[in-house]
Amino acid sequence: MMRSRKLSLVFVVVSALALTSCASVKSIIPGAKPPKVVEHNLMSGREGTNGPILVVKIDDTPQAHPQIGLDLADIVYIEQVEGGLTRLAAVFSSVIPDRVGPVRSARISDIDLLSQFGRVAFAYSGAQSKMLPVISAANLIDLGAQHESPEIYTRDATRTGPVNLILQAQKLMEKLSSQSATIAQSKSPGWTFGDAPVGGSRVISVEMKWPANSYTATWSATDSRWLLTHSDVADLADDGKQLGPTTLVIQNVSITPSIYHDKVGGVTPFSATVGTGTGFVLRDGRSFAGNWSRPSADSPTTWTLSDGTAIAFAPGQVWVALTDVAPVFTRPVPSASPSPTK
Repeated sequence: MMRSRKLSLVFVVVSALALTSCASVKSIIPGAKPPKVVEHNLMSGREGTNGPILVVKIDDTPQAHPQIGLDLADIVYIEQVEGGLTRLAAVFSSVIPDRVGPVRSARISDIDLLSQFGRVAFAYSGAQSKMLPVISAANLIDLGAQHESPEIYTRDATRTGPVNLILQAQKLMEKLSSQSATIAQSKSPGWTFGDAPVGGSRVISVEMKWPANSYTATWSATDSRWLLTHSDVADLADDGKQLGPTTLVIQNVSITPSIYHDKVGGVTPFSATVGTGTGFVLRDGRSFAGNWSRPSADSPTTWTLSDGTAIAFAPGQVWVALTDVAPVFTRPVPSASPSPTK
């Protein structure tokens, strides 16, 4: 009996060792796939790489819609330009689209705005003659269409000028890579991503206005995004998808005349994005009144509540509306109180 028990014990130990050995061998089998590591972009918080930063100026008139590649941007800034119109600065890093456009000219507000990201690749169609030396002297890679070949900036035959210039973005970045150009990599613009703060106000939609343009953002619980309309028309990308960020920032800024003007005498406005101010951060169907701070052009932009608590953004595309006009919110109608029962 004793001999039988010893043999059984030996069998159990040997079996356990064999199983452990097999598991170890399995873990080092050549060709076995390692666990997938998911990378999140530091600027938008969504899945994607933290690659080189490409910024493209995009026309925002009705004739320019639908815009190309805009749904793949990590951050989109809405800037006021001459005549009260708006223009977009689209910041790409997690994904570089094949095509982006329609591409339009740079403005003086871009210099300060983009400084917080470092030496970015900056694509635009041109600029006023006074501004060209300013762009060349700025801490960015000047990739204006006047410097590049027609293979990089192409014309879309289905569109009419001046809203038919399309950037072949992948080709541009491949060219820069072949030249070993030093381009700023994705980094935090000052905000973080995480759970929403406590509080805030429920919002159905918000209207943002400029002298000659307007945007409305409507919360979609189904899409978990703020769906955009532009001049009262659904704002669509060229693939038919309605544009809309996960986090919408309304940044109150001072907008004043600059020393620059267009060919017909329209004065170029300057949006001050360095300093401090107020505004709103909208996410998850709620708005949070906050304060923004950016001490210098090279500093990131931070957003906090009135008590100094940082406002975390929701992971996903971020749109920032630079405006000096107060937004108009549509909030849910409070439900009527139930009638008292007798």
